[in-house]
Amino acid sequence: MLPSSTISHVGRCFFQKTIGLLVVILQLPFVLVTSFILSSYGAYMLARAVISDFSNEFEQPCSTQSMNPSIPPIVLVHGVLGFGEEKMGRLSNFTGVEKKYEKIFVPDLGSFTSIYDRQRNFLEYRARQLFYYLKGGQVDYGEEHSRACGHSQYGRVYKQAGAQVVRVLQQMLADKAFKGHANTSGNWVASLTSLCGAFNGSTKAYIMGMKPEDWSRVKPISVLQICCLGIILYDWLDISWMKSYYNFGFDHFNISWRKTGVRGLVDCLLGNAGPFASGDWVLPDTTIPGSMHINSQLTTFPNTFYFSYTAKLTKRVRGFIVPTSIPEMNPWFFFEVFLMSLWRYPTDLPPPYEGDEDWWDNDGVLNTISMTHPSLPNEHPHQLVADELNLQPRPGIWCYKTMEAYHSQFLTNAGTEGNQFSQLYDTVFKRCRQLVIKKSPVMVLQDEDD
Repeated sequence: MLPSSTISHVGRCFFQKTIGLLVVILQLPFVLVTSFILSSYGAYMLARAVISDFSNEFEQPCSTQSMNPSIPPIVLVHGVLGFGEEKMGRLSNFTGVEKKYEKIFVPDLGSFTSIYDRQRNFLEYRARQLFYYLKGGQVDYGEEHSRACGHSQYGRVYKQAGAQVVRVLQQMLADKAFKGHANTSGNWVASLTSLCGAFNGSTKAYIMGMKPEDWSRVKPISVLQICCLGIILYDWLDISWMKSYYNFGFDHFNISWRKTGVRGLVDCLLGNAGPFASGDWVLPDTTIPGSMHINSQLTTFPNTFYFSYTAKLTKRVRGFIVPTSIPEMNPWFFFEVFLMSLWRYPTDLPPPYEGDEDWWDNDGVLNTISMTHPSLPNEHPHQLVADELNLQPRPGIWCYKTMEAYHSQFLTNAGTEGNQFSQLYDTVFKRCRQLVIKKSPVMVLQDEDD
């Protein structure tokens, strides 16, 4: 008679093989259903934005911003597919939580634009947008980068993914990478707080269509392939009123029909031109190897306080990883969590990490292990926070806490008074400013926070 441990192992292998086969069979339906859900949700949000503008047409907008120099500013940086305060009418990416306090800024960065320039092995793009938003002036992407990726050198003019973008900005400030600004410093960032930030990439990128064997390319039949085609068409049509509400951030590629015509659209669709041809977009940066390339160039600075809040919606039952059921969780979120817990790195490729099992816990979008702190290719100093009320943070160390939640709750529930997410933002905002004031009054005008 076989030992129970052997039977259990055989059972798990059979279960995983069966599910793997089922996933292959359902790949096309998954692509079609997911694409339909995403496009429907996008249309719904755009309609809400337009309606919110009309319903508030005769109201005078009120501002909670203050010019009081004694109040340290806080900057909320949105992630992939997010938007800033300049877009989506009266809607808020953070459901209005930024309006509760003074001097909370929400810049609109390209929602699908890159963090990292693979052409030159250099940190770039969204961090540059963020810098010029804060300092003012026209975004300069650099002549060499613009030539290599086939777009304009200069982007939009600012008048004053998520977490990784702020880390890149801090590194560029320390490296004095901004032309005409020789006095920048990494110490300008007093504290950095990440809410479900992808420090080490996500296996969801592969589920959605990135190739594990070539992490800058997309599978021909995938959700991301449909997204890329839709984005190209959206930017080519260049409907001004729609882009005033939402912009993927690729205007500098000049793929509008007014500039390229039908031939330009065909080139982009065939992958001969545009952001997806050059790899100058965000999804390659969210793969595990892509994140490792970024992390290898970033430092955890000794004078900056670092905090991260992670999400987990899985539990272990008899050796299996299964989704945890919580209120407000619809069946589709349940399915996404379950799908991520089943994904395994291809056996014919050298894995970028040790052991798939550590990557099974997730929140439906990101792996929990990726949200705690930068750990690939090298571990950064970190500590688990067991008692947040009595936390005595030290600069240069990532303090992380895990919450039972799915990914989007950190945004959709943030504006509802009294729940744990609203209280979380209150804690983060108050702590950020207390740390700045305690640290040095000189930092007051120069704090940038995620």
